[in-house]
Amino acid sequence: MGPRLLLRRLELEGDVSSLINEDVRPCDVSRRTWNPLAFHNYWLLINCTIATFLTGSSLIPLGLTWWQAIISISIGNLLVTGAIVLSSLQGANYHIGFSVYSRSIWGIWGSQFTIWNRIFLSFGEYGFQAWVGGQCVYLILLSWDPQYESRITNNIPAETGMTSARFVCYVIFCVVSLPFIWIRPHRLQGFFNVTSAVTFVFFLVLLIWALATMGTDGFGETLGSTQAAAPPADGPQSTAWLMVYGAMSTMGSIAAGILNQSDFSRLAKRPRDAIWGQVFSYPVYGIYASVLGILVVAATQNRFGGEPVWNPPTLFERLLERDDGAGTRAALFFAGVALCTSQLGSSIPGNALAGGIDLASIFPRYINIRRGAYITALISPVVNPWRLVSTAPIFLTVVSSYGVFLAPMTGMMTAHYLVVCKRKLKVEDLYRGDAGSIYWYWHGFNWRAVAAWIIGVAPCLPGFIASVNSAVKVSDATKELYYLNYLYGYFSSGIVYTALHQLFPARAIDDFVRQPMRAGDLQQYYRDQWDLDPSSDIIQNLLKGERADIGSAKERAPTTASSTA
Repeated sequence: MGPRLLLRRLELEGDVSSLINEDVRPCDVSRRTWNPLAFHNYWLLINCTIATFLTGSSLIPLGLTWWQAIISISIGNLLVTGAIVLSSLQGANYHIGFSVYSRSIWGIWGSQFTIWNRIFLSFGEYGFQAWVGGQCVYLILLSWDPQYESRITNNIPAETGMTSARFVCYVIFCVVSLPFIWIRPHRLQGFFNVTSAVTFVFFLVLLIWALATMGTDGFGETLGSTQAAAPPADGPQSTAWLMVYGAMSTMGSIAAGILNQSDFSRLAKRPRDAIWGQVFSYPVYGIYASVLGILVVAATQNRFGGEPVWNPPTLFERLLERDDGAGTRAALFFAGVALCTSQLGSSIPGNALAGGIDLASIFPRYINIRRGAYITALISPVVNPWRLVSTAPIFLTVVSSYGVFLAPMTGMMTAHYLVVCKRKLKVEDLYRGDAGSIYWYWHGFNWRAVAAWIIGVAPCLPGFIASVNSAVKVSDATKELYYLNYLYGYFSSGIVYTALHQLFPARAIDDFVRQPMRAGDLQQYYRDQWDLDPSSDIIQNLLKGERADIGSAKERAPTTASSTA
């Protein structure tokens, strides 16, 4: 079979082009199924995870007290909530995803830079979460046989950071995940209802158990009221700057989710569902899970000779080492099931489906969301997630610091929507790959976005490198700028991007924005097209990758001149 014939057989059915397929096109009413409860459950699952539970483990050892860490985490989560809501607007109002909207900012082809950044993160994070899920499966097997580890001959070198017994658990979790990847995003509500209920109950029961069984042991030093040593009054190691760093780390840890939030907000039944479904749920569960982790660790610390055990699977393994009776084994089993459920609930939508959506926009002729999600799952072992876990502090630092690169992209998205295009998007031109699109800029690339992104990233790079490699030394001012990385990148790139559009306007976009139709009317026009007339010219031309002539009737969106750089 020749390459051309193979590609032809792999091509998706229906009308596809180099820029669109059924999964990449704007959502019609049949796929707009997410109500406020769906958004609530989504963020419960994303936040009530082992990763969020571990938040305190990265802040308290830095020198913050428990209450300072909580303040820092709370500020970070409130800032994230604002960024998420702003990042949701274009998806909720125009029902297009992150990858399609990116074409309006970076250019039709330039957008692939930001999309590939998100794809590579999906590979790494899915692999990492799958390995953690395997450790939850390990608890289940230990509950059946406390000698499970010794019964599996280990043929894997110690330097890999894993054993044969744990690798088997990783494989089991990966296989169990595969059926859930089949679920399309607009049909996730049932999956969300079950996984979110199990996750919430488990973490609440874990907290109650830790506090109720604490007894005379009391809280450990994790809840100490003062630092072990007085911090300096100023500089990057001062309490104030460490709290700033904690808030930015909180934002950086969810930077990828902020960037592509329109992939999910486009599924909202009504635009306000995406707003009210997130504005309370995100900060509540983000703060709840982090505080819960600190309290559980403090309440169990003295049971292990004063050692704080931050990782929940490790906590239960240590309990089994102390007592392998029937009660402990039953606790291990139910904890393993609940933690596996939590991992599935966060990793499937947050990484597998997110990667699938992005891959579908890059290769729409051959990849839809399902194919892309399975590709994400199949490629994820390449990142060697077992090594990532064995160097977890470095990996988590890199992930939380990746906001250095993603925050400028997110800031430009918000600036473009609210300031440059004044909430007006010409949706059909986002699917046109020639100079007739107002988002063509210069050969499909918008140099303004590139320049603004570099300005948002470059000053923070030295601090980022120093945070990953302790051998690299930088000045205190450089560290302090890095500690502000998310806010700096978000606002500096957004402001520079806006200024460049003012100084060097893209005339086709400006002409379109100046048309008299209000943004709300334009959004309603497109919504009517997706909902009421699936055979309309605009939709058929979208699927064919052609430009639709909306016309100049009063009820229609205005056309505009061809684009200029």
